[in-house]
Amino acid sequence: MSKLKTINIKGKDYVEVHERLKFFRANYPNFTLSSKVLEKTDTSILIKATIRNEEGRVIASGLAEESKGSTFINKTSYVENCETSAWGRALGNFGIGLDTSVASADEVSNAIAQQQAPKTYDLNIGDNNWDKVLSYVVANKKLGLGKIVSNLEKKYKIKANVKKEISNVIS
Repeated sequence: MSKLKTINIKGKDYVEVHERLKFFRANYPNFTLSSKVLEKTDTSILIKATIRNEEGRVIASGLAEESKGSTFINKTSYVENCETSAWGRALGNFGIGLDTSVASADEVSNAIAQQQAPKTYDLNIGDNNWDKVLSYVVANKKLGLGKIVSNLEKKYKIKANVKKEISNVIS
């Protein structure tokens, strides 16, 4: 197999889906790549992509799920993004663009962004991580509200109602 064009994400090379597709179309003209929506709600979609050979036998498949609004692109195009991810996974499972990962570049970028994004804690949603925040506040009361909030904001995105609760705990 010829070397496919890659992009570098966090020091790793990834083959974008459009490169996988071009290779597939050029080298497997009698194979098909199809998509099927398995589930669609108001907030998410699950798509399965399937590669079949000339006889219609399934050779590879890939699943993808996207949540509406979970990323910048998913605010307007979560359906299209999901289908592209499903294609990328099916093509990766078929063996195209597998040098380092089955995941598409978009999947990797999204995963990295989600890992780096501050977490938001809102007492109204009953997040289990509030216990960790509360334990930190109680253990560090002597630092004062300003320093506690500053330290927590380095790790979490804290909403105003959480700051008020922290203030209540310290008082």
